[in-house]
Amino acid sequence: MSKILVRPRTKARTKTKRPPLYKVILLNDDFTPREFVVVVLKAVFRMGAERAYHVMMTAHRKGACVIAVYTRDVAETKAKEATELGRSKGYPLFFTTEPE
Repeated sequence: MSKILVRPRTKARTKTKRPPLYKVILLNDDFTPREFVVVVLKAVFRMGAERAYHVMMTAHRKGACVIAVYTRDVAETKAKEATELGRSKGYPLFFTTEPE
């Protein structure tokens, strides 16, 4: 009697799941100067002057604006850094994060 060798027809492939993404959101306030918000957006989020101004005006008009989307750690770090820049100058500038 001969042995029959049985092999699986497909190989198991592992898929790496992408990490969930988080939005960084700029919240409008009535006290932080617009020029300072632009400076923070340029420094922390590496935006050009025109883009930073547009984002700041969107937040001003609508009350909030999504700045960018990152992995959770990066989003939270950038939001904290930007908020702390405002606090260091005595402004209530605030950035938050939420899942995309």
